[in-house]
Amino acid sequence: MDKIFFQMEPGCDDLLPRKAHASDAAYDLRAARDLTLAPGAYTAVPTGVHIELPADYVADVRPRSGLALKHGVTVLNAPGTIDSGYRGEIQAILINHGSEPFEIQRGDRIAQMLFLRLPACELTPSAVLSTSDRGEAGFGSTGQK
Repeated sequence: MDKIFFQMEPGCDDLLPRKAHASDAAYDLRAARDLTLAPGAYTAVPTGVHIELPADYVADVRPRSGLALKHGVTVLNAPGTIDSGYRGEIQAILINHGSEPFEIQRGDRIAQMLFLRLPACELTPSAVLSTSDRGEAGFGSTGQK
């Protein structure tokens, strides 16, 4: 099992990333400070978490489905990509698509972080690409007649 090392900002030991259930795929991220997110507004919410990923890993910061469904609050750049070389504090860029201000209290679960191993690959130029069933059709073309 690969280890992902982490550190917490001073005074943030109560905000450790955790899985709610052992079978969960992602770790909950918690807000490190109180703030109000006005309708239509977005901001980077600090979590107090720093990580050190192995070189062949990435961490995705993803929305929490309950916040999206109940309040219209989601991660604006979902998924937010944390590269293995980044050592700064992880922040979740949240946006309020709802019609009411959304109050965030320190310790609230605001996003989730999923760790993924990256495949070894090389982007290689080619004069010709193989054909496929889909071809160049995109942007809503799947299932269209």
